[in-house]
Amino acid sequence: MKRDHWLLPEGIEEILPPAARHAEGVRRELLDLLDRWGYELVMPPLVEYLESLLTGVGRELDLKTFKLTDQLTGRLMGLRADMTPQAARIDAHYLRRETPVRLCYLGPVVRTRPDESGAAREPWQIGAELFGYAGVRADSEVLRLMLALLGQAGFPDLHVDIGHVGVYRALAREAGLGPEAEQELYDALRRRSYPEVSSLLKTWSLAPRTRTHLETLIDLHGGVQDFAAAQAALRDAGPEVQTALGELKQVWQAVANAHQGAQWHFDLAELNGYRYYTGVVFSVFIPGYGQAIAQGGRYDEIGRAFGRARPAVGFSADLRLLLKLKDQPARRQAGIYAPDRDDSALRDAITAQRAQGERVIEALTSEATEAQDMGCDRELIQQDGRWTVVVRH
Repeated sequence: MKRDHWLLPEGIEEILPPAARHAEGVRRELLDLLDRWGYELVMPPLVEYLESLLTGVGRELDLKTFKLTDQLTGRLMGLRADMTPQAARIDAHYLRRETPVRLCYLGPVVRTRPDESGAAREPWQIGAELFGYAGVRADSEVLRLMLALLGQAGFPDLHVDIGHVGVYRALAREAGLGPEAEQELYDALRRRSYPEVSSLLKTWSLAPRTRTHLETLIDLHGGVQDFAAAQAALRDAGPEVQTALGELKQVWQAVANAHQGAQWHFDLAELNGYRYYTGVVFSVFIPGYGQAIAQGGRYDEIGRAFGRARPAVGFSADLRLLLKLKDQPARRQAGIYAPDRDDSALRDAITAQRAQGERVIEALTSEATEAQDMGCDRELIQQDGRWTVVVRH
């Protein structure tokens, strides 16, 4: 059977002009924003030895990671599926600073399967990580930065979901759940399955108070007006739960005051990334799109595998997705058309225009359609012995 050799694999896309130029412009704007917040740019490699990519919490990425054999050493290598573990390795192993470290990145990651149906398998991951500070001020800063970045990308109408995985972790420890039982209950909570949660809790010998707390967890979500009721429902839970609720409230209030246009929703049973995150977690949604366009949270254990467990909080988003969701037609950049003439004065004029930031296209033929096809709205013509830019008619 004859194959179309030009076809790309499913979930792999290319960006053509003029959309590619528009994408590059947005990329530069977002990196400039991250720089203004003090986040230093890092450029980790696309491929690493597999044990480095999947060390520690990176093991969650195992099924998403393409594997290949290094022809020089025979060792297994992987194409990165997430840049966060790489940033943690850079902080822990190479920078080794004692003060807080702010890093950012933007580049392609490659995944064996998309995160959702129809999604790209080569997202452009943009993100920021703050290492070395365990307080809620770091959580608040990263969440504020994420909202600022999405605003810069053209998304002013944001819906923020916020939670804290420490609540469920503490309740599971209080209940004495083993790893298998904890995983079963976690899966049921994620599916919002009331019957399954209730059935599981009845099969275990739990203290009535602990069982009530875990069973109630699925209902503890809502807006600002509902948070007090959630605190009341867990008022007799242990100190770890109270600490987690206090941290959640502090972060929420601090960021909501800075971004009053956002809509807020808390959810104590939202456990996406539970095996990865250790504290406050957050996701951002927009009207008309059912998946989060950015997410993040606290993940204090990630650096341990690299020999230096530092507090850490960060976020990431897919720039490809953000560009698609804006659905703004990219326009070809206007330019100046220069005729095909062997003239030193013309060459000087072309150089001067380019030095001023203008896009100048030099003619290869004498066809007038070439200038139109190239999107040139002006041209260089000789007037009174000088080369002058005039508007094309």
